[in-house]
Amino acid sequence: MATTRARDGDSADGQEPDGGRQANDRLAVWFARSGWSKGELARQVNHHARAMSAPHVSTDTSRVRRWLDGEQPREPIPQILAELFTRRFGRVVSIDELGLREPDEPHGDFGVDLPWTFETVVEILGEYTRGDLLLGCQQFVGPALRLAAGRDLVQPLQRWSAPLPASPAPPPIAPRAAVRAVRAARLPASAPERLRDSVRLFRRWDMQGGGGLRRKAVIGQLNGLTDLLRDEHPAGVRVRLLGLTAELALLAGWMSYDTGLQPGAQKYMVLALHAAKECDDAPFGANVLGVMARQMIHYELPEDALELIHLAQYGSRDAGGAALQAMLYTLEGRAYAALGNPDRCRRALGLAEQALADSRPEFEPDWIRYFTRAELLCESGHAYRDLAYTGAAFVGPAKERLGEAVRLLCGTGEFVRSLALARVGLATVHLIERDAVGAVVQAGAALDIASRVRSERLIVRLRRTVAALSAGFPADSAVRALAARVALELPEAPFPTA
Repeated sequence: MATTRARDGDSADGQEPDGGRQANDRLAVWFARSGWSKGELARQVNHHARAMSAPHVSTDTSRVRRWLDGEQPREPIPQILAELFTRRFGRVVSIDELGLREPDEPHGDFGVDLPWTFETVVEILGEYTRGDLLLGCQQFVGPALRLAAGRDLVQPLQRWSAPLPASPAPPPIAPRAAVRAVRAARLPASAPERLRDSVRLFRRWDMQGGGGLRRKAVIGQLNGLTDLLRDEHPAGVRVRLLGLTAELALLAGWMSYDTGLQPGAQKYMVLALHAAKECDDAPFGANVLGVMARQMIHYELPEDALELIHLAQYGSRDAGGAALQAMLYTLEGRAYAALGNPDRCRRALGLAEQALADSRPEFEPDWIRYFTRAELLCESGHAYRDLAYTGAAFVGPAKERLGEAVRLLCGTGEFVRSLALARVGLATVHLIERDAVGAVVQAGAALDIASRVRSERLIVRLRRTVAALSAGFPADSAVRALAARVALELPEAPFPTA
């Protein structure tokens, strides 16, 4: 790792000069793989710094060259670089992997290891949603909020499956005036059901328009719910409010994940898990862990994903419905595929098929009803796609499943983002078998959707697939036309969230 000593004090953009430094080979490797020029990296660092209210950062090409030569940048630049390379490569790139120094203090990051108490859930959710709403996620997250992984993620969450100690109903979080208590006591009996209708509506909007379209609306509703939870309620009402809080927190996390705000997404998911624990909803807690596992798969951390999936399966073994178990088995198959283990992948996907066949959708909770046969085919198709990179025998199963998923999803008109992701997956399978025509058709159809759906996750996958297609078929006119469309319709810019 590059090390430095201060020589002339801090420079204007917060760098720490050094006279006897060695070249930072780690950073040089990531920089070369990115395909960026020094000027482009400097521009992105400056833009990211302005978004998080750090106007003192002003970088240029000569400064980037000095980083490559071994100069150690000061905060917030190491974390900015880690976030930029993480987005570029679709996996977590740590500060250490870049040959840079970790900051001494993680300012403002509440971490994953929280006390499992009602008060903690309400206080942190209230504070976190308020900051997100007031400052905007990029400024609120800043340089310190990090995606937890490995032991830092898994060990604290293992306590989810342990029973909470028996305790009386908690008092209000903070003393309130008598008028506030009266208002809380008069909460209409229909209020929880109206809130549940809002959650269902938000969930449909996410499936149809992507996570960026209504993220702030969800967070605003979540902030209002935490305000309600500060008051006294009958036990049954409090449990229902906590359940809705868990659902909204997970939806906020999912939408943040979909829009590329990964560390913040994980924090919302952790708080959703705590809320589910407080209202004793083991199936929904397992669902939260499944979404967290999906995020780990996205960042090429399949071992962490498996830990979370197995924890979810263990914690919901006596309570989870068939659709939930099918979803967890499917994610287990994807994790095993990412690990290059086809036998265990096939076994998990077979169990998923069996569980889904046993499910009765009319009795499943609303939050799992998205997991239909089309969704299972899409996820299992991506699992076989991952295996197809190392074995031609898996190309056929991947094409069959993703093709069928596309056909089923085209007929619903509802799961628009899932349809686009299935088409991107199918395009990559065509690319693996060197079929440029098929890849262009599927990627082009995905682009038609991506230009109107606000999903950074979809856009990143589509850009990456088209870039690989361009590298494999640089002279193909259809490929070049598609790449031009992507550059025009999906320019690389900060992703707005509403």
